[in-house]
Amino acid sequence: MRAAVVGAGPSGFYAADQLLKGGFEVDLLDKLPTPFGLVRAGVAPDHPKIKSVTRVYDKTAQDPRFSFFGGVELGADVSRDELLERYHAVVYAVGTASDNRLGIAGEELAGVHAATDFVGWYNGHPAHAHHRFDLAAERAVVIGNGNVAIDVARMLMLAAEEVAPTDTADHAIAALAGSAVREVVLLGRRGPAQAAFTNPELRELGELARADVVVDPADAAPDPASAAWLASDATDRTARSNVEILGAYAQRPAPARSHRVVLRFLRSPVELLGDDRGHVRGLRVAVNRIEAGPDGGLRAVATGEEEVIPCGLVLRSIGYRGEPLSGVPFDDRRGLIANVDGRVVDPAGTPRRGEYAVGWIKRGPSGVIGTNKKCAAATVERILEDRDAGRLPSAPAVDRDATAGWLRERVPGLVTWAGWEALDAHETAAGRPHGRPRVKVVRVADMQALIRAAVPEPAG
Repeated sequence: MRAAVVGAGPSGFYAADQLLKGGFEVDLLDKLPTPFGLVRAGVAPDHPKIKSVTRVYDKTAQDPRFSFFGGVELGADVSRDELLERYHAVVYAVGTASDNRLGIAGEELAGVHAATDFVGWYNGHPAHAHHRFDLAAERAVVIGNGNVAIDVARMLMLAAEEVAPTDTADHAIAALAGSAVREVVLLGRRGPAQAAFTNPELRELGELARADVVVDPADAAPDPASAAWLASDATDRTARSNVEILGAYAQRPAPARSHRVVLRFLRSPVELLGDDRGHVRGLRVAVNRIEAGPDGGLRAVATGEEEVIPCGLVLRSIGYRGEPLSGVPFDDRRGLIANVDGRVVDPAGTPRRGEYAVGWIKRGPSGVIGTNKKCAAATVERILEDRDAGRLPSAPAVDRDATAGWLRERVPGLVTWAGWEALDAHETAAGRPHGRPRVKVVRVADMQALIRAAVPEPAG
C-alpha cells in the first residue's frame, strides 16, 4: 500500500517513518525544494544542536520504499483528488504558516512585522528572503511570551561574532551587523507565571555576549492569584522554574552592557502609533492585572491605566494558524484542518476516507520538535486501524515509477532526495572555509539550477 505525506518538516518525516514501519511505501512531498521544514527555516541559527535532528530524518530517507519530491505545491501543481487517486492514504503535514494578527489600529504601519517573516528572513526561507527590515531604530518591541519571541529578541541582540559561525542567511548577517537596535522589549499580556517560554530558552537569554537582561523586581514577583496557582497541583515545573529564572534576572546588577533585553509583563497592545512618514514610532499598551475567571482560570484584566512605549520596530509573535487547502475540510476558528484524532472529518464530523492530518495543522502550534513524533505515531495508528478494517480507499494500480513520471510532468523543477543531497553538499562546502555549517541558497531558481547541474534528469 502507498501513502503520500504532504509536508517534509518534522511531523512529515515522523509520519513517513511510522508508515514505513507499518508496511507502506511513502512519497514525501514538499512545496520547497528543500526538506526539514522549520528545522531548516524556523529553528534559530545559533541552535545547531537542535538542527542535528535531521540526521534521524536522513535515516528515514534511506529506506528503499521512501521517495522525496520537492517543489510540489498541493493545489497548484497537484490536487487533493489526484493524490487520492494514486495513494491509499494522504497525510497532511503542512504546519501552520500564517501568523495571528493583533487586530489593533496601526498594524499596517511600516516597521510592524510578523515574527514569521523575520524568522524566515534570517533563516533564508525563499518566501521571506526578499523582505526588508528597518533596523535603524534603537528600540524594538517583540509582542509575545513564547520561544519564538525569545528567538527573535536574541537574534536582534547577538553580537557579530556570535552570528558569524551560524547558518544565518548572508543577507541577514549583513543587515544585523549594521543594526542600530540597542534595546528589545519583550512584551507579555499576562504575568511571569503564565509566560510560555521553556526554561532552557529563558536561561539562554541571559548568556548573550553583549546584552543584559532586565526585569523589574515588581514584574518578577507573582501576583497573589498567580502565587496561589504556582503553589497548587494545577501548575507544572516549567512555570515554577520560569518564575525563579525571572526572579534571578531581577536581582542582577544594573545594566552595564551596550545592549539589553527588557522583559515586561501585564501589558496588552492597544494601538500602534505612527509618525508623519507612516512609520511606527510607538506602541500604546494597557496595563493589566491577573485575576481568577469564572472557570477558575487566571486571566489578564485591564486596570484602566495605559502607557506608551517609544519604538521603531515591532514584531508580533502571538501564535500561528494554518491555511486552508483546496478541497480539505478546514476549521476556520482554530485555523486547523478539521480532524478527530488525526482523521480528517467533513462538517458533519464524518471521517474522510484516506485523509489524515499530523503535526501543527492537526493539533495547533504547540510543543517542541519531539512532540511531533508522538503526534505522528497517533495518526499513523489510526491509518493502520483503517487499513486493517478495510476503510482505506482502493487506489488504482499506479506504481512508484509511474507516479514519479507524473510528478516530473507536472513539476519541471522537481527535486528528488538525490537533488537535495547535491544542494546540501554545495551549501556545506560553501560554509566550510568560513567555519559555518552551511551557506544557504535562498532563491528557488538558484537551488534548481545547482541541482540540475549536479544531478542528471532520469531517462524517459
